[in-house]
Amino acid sequence: MKRKLIFLLVLVAMLAFAACGTNEPAPAPAPQETVAENGAPAQQDATEDPVEVDVVDETPRPEPAEGQTVINLWSFTDELPNMVARYKELNPEFAERYLVVPTVVATDGGQYQLALDMALQNGDVDFFAAEAAFVVRYTQGDMSQFAMPLSELGIENLMGRIAEAQIAPYIVELGTRQGEVVGLAFQHTGGAVIYRRSLAEQVWGTDDPDYVRTRIGPGWDRFFEAAAEMDAEGIAMVSGAGDIWQAVRNTGGPWIVNNRINIHPDRMAFFDYAYMLYQNGWMNDAAAWQGAWFADMQGVGERPVFAFLGPAWLINHVMVGNVGDTYGDWAIAVPPVGFNWGGTWVIPAAQMNPDASEGVRELLEWILLDTSDTGLQHHWAGGTLFPGNETKDAVASGVVMAGADGTVDILGGQDMFDIFIPAGAYADGTLFTQHDEQINLWFIDDAVMHYARGDMTREEALDAFMLLVYENLGIN
Repeated sequence: MKRKLIFLLVLVAMLAFAACGTNEPAPAPAPQETVAENGAPAQQDATEDPVEVDVVDETPRPEPAEGQTVINLWSFTDELPNMVARYKELNPEFAERYLVVPTVVATDGGQYQLALDMALQNGDVDFFAAEAAFVVRYTQGDMSQFAMPLSELGIENLMGRIAEAQIAPYIVELGTRQGEVVGLAFQHTGGAVIYRRSLAEQVWGTDDPDYVRTRIGPGWDRFFEAAAEMDAEGIAMVSGAGDIWQAVRNTGGPWIVNNRINIHPDRMAFFDYAYMLYQNGWMNDAAAWQGAWFADMQGVGERPVFAFLGPAWLINHVMVGNVGDTYGDWAIAVPPVGFNWGGTWVIPAAQMNPDASEGVRELLEWILLDTSDTGLQHHWAGGTLFPGNETKDAVASGVVMAGADGTVDILGGQDMFDIFIPAGAYADGTLFTQHDEQINLWFIDDAVMHYARGDMTREEALDAFMLLVYENLGIN
C-alpha cells in the first residue's frame, strides 16, 4: 500500500514538471499557491535540461556502481536535485563516491508532506527540502525529531560560520530546534516594494527608490496616504489585498500561543487594511497567481498598478516572464514593514544512512555555508550556476550578496541587493507556527475578505475564522 501511495503521489509531481519544465517565460500563472499561502510557489526549473528524477515504484532504482554510496534526497521541486546534479558536474570525484537518488513530490494538497513523513518514519531519507509554508513542522513541530542538528552531521564551528556568512537571522530562527540549528535556507526571501518607475514619476515627479520609500513608509499609514494619491491619478496602489498580506502576516506575534489562537493587533488591523483597499477602490481586487494578477504586472489590467510586494524570487522567477511591455519600468524600495515570503530549507535526516553522512555534509556545506567563489550561493547570486541561465537571486549569505553584482534589467539596472541585504534583518522567523499555512487561508478567504466586501460583519467574520480553527485544529 505504501509503495502504491508514493507512486501515485510522485506521478502527480512528474505530470506537473512535464508541464512547466522549461526556462521559457510562462505566459500564464503556473504556481499552485493562493494569496494567503505562507511560502513561495514552486519555481520553474533552474536548468535548461532538468534532472531526470527516477521516482517510479515498479521500475528499479539506479544501482550504485561498485564503491558508491546511495544518498536519498527528497524535495517538492527539482530545484534542489538540479543543484546537487550541478555539484556532481563540478566535482566528479564526488559523483564517483556517491549516487544521489532524488524523489520529487508536488506540494499540492499536502502530498509532499504526506509522502515525506512516511519516508522519514521508514528511514528512507538522508536529507530533504522544506518550504517556508511548512518548514516549522520539520524543524520545531510534530516531525522535528526526524531532523538532525547540523553540528551532529559534522559541520564544525557552525554558529561561527553562520555569523561570518551573515546569514539573515530569520533563516536561522526558522531552522532552529531548542537551540540547535537543524536546517538552513540557501535563498534570501526578505521582501521589498516592487513599483512602477513611470507611475512614481507621474505622481511624485521622481522614481528614486530613496524618495519612494519615504512616501510609502515607514508604517502602513503612509502607505495608504500614497494609495490615495495614486487613486487621484487613476492608479491602483496594489493588484489585490493579498499582496500586502504577505507583509502583514510577518508582523506582530505567532498565530498560536500556549495552544490558543492568538490574533495579534497587527494582524487584526488587516481587517481595516483590506476594507480600505476594497471600499476606496485602491486595488484591482486581483488574486495572486490568477490571470488578472499577471495582467496587472503587464500594465493591461483594470487600472495601472503601482506596486507589488515580494522578495527577489518574485521579480526574477515570476515577474520577469510576465510583465510584458513594462519590463525595465520597475524598481524596488524598502517596504512599510519588514517581511519575508517563501524560501527552501535543507535539512539532514536524523535516521540517515550513516554511510551517507559524509556526502550529505559535503553537499550541505556547499549549498548552505560556502561563501567562496566556488560555492553555490556565489553562483546563485550571480546567475552563473547553470550554463545558459543567467537568472540571479538573493541568497542567504549577506557576505555573498555584498560581493555580487545584483543589477537586473527588469529593474532598469538597479542593484537589487542594495535593498534585499538589509531586508533580511527586518524579517522575523519567530512568528511562524506549523499550522500557519492553513490558518492564513482561513483568515483571508473565510474572514477578512468577506468583511472587506461587506458580506459579513467583523464579528461574524471572526466567529467563522475561530470556528474553522477549532473544528480543524482543536484550538480556540
